[in-house]
Amino acid sequence: MWKDRLKYDAGQDARDYWSNIAVTTGREFDDELIAQMIEREIEFWSRYDDRVFAWINDLRASGVRTGILSNLPRPLGERLRGTNGFLEHFDHVTFSYELGWVKPQPEIYRHAVQGLDIAPVEALFLDDRPENIEGAREAGLNAELFTTWEEFVKDMPEKFSLPAPKSN
Repeated sequence: MWKDRLKYDAGQDARDYWSNIAVTTGREFDDELIAQMIEREIEFWSRYDDRVFAWINDLRASGVRTGILSNLPRPLGERLRGTNGFLEHFDHVTFSYELGWVKPQPEIYRHAVQGLDIAPVEALFLDDRPENIEGAREAGLNAELFTTWEEFVKDMPEKFSLPAPKSN
């Protein structure tokens, strides 16, 4: 599933992506199965941590601009764009499939900071993949590996002079 994932996240057609997985695994996927797999993937990635959203809202209330920068395929991105209220948490949205760039390519980080109208050095980028952290740092952003909410709240906000998340 991950072998050619960046192509999918950069805008490759969903049917082509899943058909390639079928070939790789020696199977055939019909249109109905592909549609089911897409829905399952959307469901998997559609679990959110309300603590993060609460902190984002606190950041915005204190004047900090926020953005979402995500590698994701078109079906998931379109679902997020259609999810009432989801994107209202962010001042700018950078989705890989819309641009044809993916993390850790430098262009995607540039797009994100330009959309927020800030210099790269003013940005704090959080991600769960080390290669994306390295890509962000190479593009001039402050970047930190996000492992768990509990680890993050220990010292990260204060480290970057940001309002601390409220305890939940």
